[in-house]
Amino acid sequence: MGQKRQPRYVERTYRRTHDAAGLVTFEVKVKQTDLFIRAQRRLDRLAREVVLELRAEIEEHIAEHPEFATSLAPLACPEMAPLIVDDMCAAALAAGVGPMAAVAGAIAHRVALELSLRSNEVIVENGGDVFLTSWREQIVSVFAGESPLSGKVALRVPMEAMSLAVCCSSGTVGPSLSLGRADAAVVAADDGALADAAATAVGNRVKGPADVEAAVEVGRGIRGVRHVLVIAGETMGAWGELELVPLGHIRTGRNAHE
Repeated sequence: MGQKRQPRYVERTYRRTHDAAGLVTFEVKVKQTDLFIRAQRRLDRLAREVVLELRAEIEEHIAEHPEFATSLAPLACPEMAPLIVDDMCAAALAAGVGPMAAVAGAIAHRVALELSLRSNEVIVENGGDVFLTSWREQIVSVFAGESPLSGKVALRVPMEAMSLAVCCSSGTVGPSLSLGRADAAVVAADDGALADAAATAVGNRVKGPADVEAAVEVGRGIRGVRHVLVIAGETMGAWGELELVPLGHIRTGRNAHE
């Protein structure tokens, strides 16, 4: 499900490195959906049920509308489409990309919403796209492949900024389709589908370090985006509400990685 390119595999060792006091950690995998979740109690059965339902809705829509899986441009959604399909269509329209560019962020958001009914604190990561609901500050570190800045910077997400999605697109790491060469194009937004689609749009703009500033402006121009961070090689640019902090002396809470 979704548009893929040949990945350069990166082991997700970051999933084992972060402290989360008072939270239970578990994983849920269904086909391409690979969730790493932290919550106040183990909710893997519920999370799996939600993923299966969401994927079924998307797959049924694709069976009726095959272009939904392949289009690189926004598509109009029919009336009475499932909510997650509506989420993806709206995000794609806002960012000017295909609807499947929003799928990972949309699923992370919907799963987090369901789990938050049973846990006041939920962090759901889906292949580098994170949705956070928490009563305490979170630090979202940025994985940027072989860039010397990879793992060196993070976004500080204060309690008052949540719930929040932080999504990452990369042209050098991971299996998802990107038309650019950004090591990391990170977008924060209230909506997971929008953050994911916008990260793709921003990443598509980057062919090299000289494009970082223009790519940041692309993200800044998308309605609903709260923060943009772009890394290409040794060049980094950012705009938005969140504080950018160096890593090393702080323990990190989540990684943005794709």
